[in-house]
Amino acid sequence: MGIFGISLASMLLIGFPFMVTLLGSIMLYLFLFMPDMAPKMLLIVVQQVITGVTPPALVCVPMFILSASIITSGESAGRLIHMLKVFVGHLPGGLPITTCASCTTFGAVSGSTQATVAAIGGTMRPMLLDAGYKSSFTLGLIINASDIAFLIPPSIGFIVYGVATSTSIGTLFIAGILPGLLILVMFSAYCYFYSKVKKIPTLPKASWVERKQAIKDGLPVLGFPTIIIGGIYSGIFNPTEAAAASVVYAIILESLIYKAITFPRLVDSFLQTGVITGVVFILVGAGQAFSFLIGFLQLPAKLLPPLFGPDPSRLWVIAIIVVVYFVACMFVDPIVAIFVLSPIFQPYVVSAGVDPILLGVLVTLQAAIGSATPPFGCDIFTAQLIFRRPYLEVIGHALPFLLILILATVLLVAFPQIALFLPNMALGG
Repeated sequence: MGIFGISLASMLLIGFPFMVTLLGSIMLYLFLFMPDMAPKMLLIVVQQVITGVTPPALVCVPMFILSASIITSGESAGRLIHMLKVFVGHLPGGLPITTCASCTTFGAVSGSTQATVAAIGGTMRPMLLDAGYKSSFTLGLIINASDIAFLIPPSIGFIVYGVATSTSIGTLFIAGILPGLLILVMFSAYCYFYSKVKKIPTLPKASWVERKQAIKDGLPVLGFPTIIIGGIYSGIFNPTEAAAASVVYAIILESLIYKAITFPRLVDSFLQTGVITGVVFILVGAGQAFSFLIGFLQLPAKLLPPLFGPDPSRLWVIAIIVVVYFVACMFVDPIVAIFVLSPIFQPYVVSAGVDPILLGVLVTLQAAIGSATPPFGCDIFTAQLIFRRPYLEVIGHALPFLLILILATVLLVAFPQIALFLPNMALGG
């Protein structure tokens, strides 16, 4: 597999999209090391790609992407930011805290870190720079605060993990709420003290008249988490139905209530959704093909037993899985990492008695952390593309946020009820 790794790294460095590097490396490996079987194996690889995108649960992915695309094209993101800013903008770190809270709330619509970087970062970064924050701080804040979107439902990471491990997606959605809010509080505390130490000026305190108007303008945006989380929690919707409802609500909100999106822009949102969905599904299919290949080569049976030992404890299994996902998502797309690695570790998870919901939250958190961590975190390159800043500037203030996210991981392992309390309460244990 060394040739496979070299091929993968080389194509990434050249600049090929990850889906091309993954499928291209699989084909290269087959023709170099299995030339007699290559034609037949290529047919099987194609079948595996198709198999990877056929689970019915994946139907909700394009609908959540469409919902996020519609509100990104409209006024929802701007109104949400303003509503939060008038309440905390006058505090030390008010604008960074607004950024964190906006990323968390927007995550309840998009479920995507990259969509959150684009929607919230595009609005908040100029404000942060004007307030006196360094460029590297604003970039580190935006890409790491966007990680929260991967934990707040409807997280695409939870959907992929649920499909890969046959775990309830609705339960995973509910389990991600408290960990996401915990990270929001930790990031906000850091921003508060950072701003006090750096003596960043605060904004004037908004009047209650301004706050009342901001609530009136922005409150409809909170209908998204109400529909998605409330609908699943109450049993009215399953995740796919909640996704469909969020699309309908997004169209009504932006076209009829805010009157911010026209029919041509709505068509553009549909076309954009088709492109993004195609990329996501190709990544999922490529992950399924890669998972089949390493299973066919019996690599897990050769590598994992020495790593876990004959009778691994629950804590040891969690520790290994967390570290592996964290490192993997620094180099590959989180969707692929979740889809490839989850079935491999599943037997050890079951034998050690690890709660699959807790593990799903931990895995998704590591995927989010890795997506904002050098060298190849996908959010880093998204920020580079959107803000047109050099790589070293984007990662220049990543360490404090990374340490906070690692601390959040430790707290989740030490106190699993942070993730399990709401599912147990909602589903009666």
